Amino acid sequence: MPLPYWRLSGYYFFYFAFVGAFSPYFGLYLQSLSFSAWDIGLLMSQMQLMRLVGPYAWGWLADRGHGRVGIVRLAGGISFLGFLAFFWLDRLEPMLAAMAILAFFWSAALPLVETLTFDHLKGQPGRYGRIRLWGSVGFIIAVLGTGALLDWVPEEALLWVCALILAGILLFSLLLPEASPRPCPGVQPPVGRILAQPRVRALLAACFAMSAAHGAYYIFYSIHLAAHGYSKSEVGLLWSLGVLAEILIFLLMPRLTRWLGARQILLISFAAAVLRFMLMGWGVDWLVLVLLGQVLHALTFGSYHAAAIAAVNHWFPGNSQARGQALYSSMSFGAGGLLGGLISGWIWDGAGAGWVFTLSALFALLGWWLVWRWVKGEGVSREAGPV
Repeated sequence: MPLPYWRLSGYYFFYFAFVGAFSPYFGLYLQSLSFSAWDIGLLMSQMQLMRLVGPYAWGWLADRGHGRVGIVRLAGGISFLGFLAFFWLDRLEPMLAAMAILAFFWSAALPLVETLTFDHLKGQPGRYGRIRLWGSVGFIIAVLGTGALLDWVPEEALLWVCALILAGILLFSLLLPEASPRPCPGVQPPVGRILAQPRVRALLAACFAMSAAHGAYYIFYSIHLAAHGYSKSEVGLLWSLGVLAEILIFLLMPRLTRWLGARQILLISFAAAVLRFMLMGWGVDWLVLVLLGQVLHALTFGSYHAAAIAAVNHWFPGNSQARGQALYSSMSFGAGGLLGGLISGWIWDGAGAGWVFTLSALFALLGWWLVWRWVKGEGVSREAGPV
């Protein structure tokens, strides 16, 4: 069947539009309810906690013949209904429960849509970036529009924005078509044997470190900027700058992968993350350094994510693909993001932003070392071609 470009792109658009409205501003909404930094970190880290356990459970079901599209639709419906609870909640304990429900089902969808996309691409993974970039477009529109809106209306309006975007996710989940898994010649190794490879374990560990490095960024960066005098519209513009740079790198990824190979791209991305987080921590009062830090998002997320997800897709063939993408999501955005978010919430008030983001830079440095030392061979080398 022909590539369902707009249905896949539309899903990515709304999925990452939710990230654009939720991640930069929900912490500010919680701050308006007088929650402490620890409470905000705990609540926001539920998204990472559920991504630790949720994606693999859903991937396991999908790999055993339960329809991926059906699971994505179920996730979209319950995520939408779960988020509606925030309209009535303002205390920590019930908000933790609502956040956990939202995160458990919302986290189920993306790894399955990623495998679905690669199956529709039928061996042309270089085209992935041209579909995924619509997620970045959705993020930019949401982060700019929400920031401008919140300069004029109370933070409670954020709930309506997020609910409408979640309704868009649900709509496009109903439009997604299933795809036949790509045939995998030869004997397919079990997941345990794939994980026994040092390069696979090292890449997952490096992805864990990269997401831990981003924990403070996704929870506290908007609060950090607002504390230094940036308006919500300016905060939105800065987040959008990073995602514009990400879009550009997605468009260039097929050429960059052929030229450098995924391993070199990963090394460059982790090195850029070390620099970026140091700039965030200590350069917030100099606009040129803030702008440079956001441009580096092209490397610390865009090229890093595209190279990592393609390597995982290459190393987990056939009926292990959904679990491979789920492991990537769980270990990185789940476990790594959870650790980074909780640590940053714990030390934010006492240590200050500079030292919190310095710790983020150290996590990125650890990831660079893991890739340099262990991540080698087919699927990441230039000689192997695009992955």
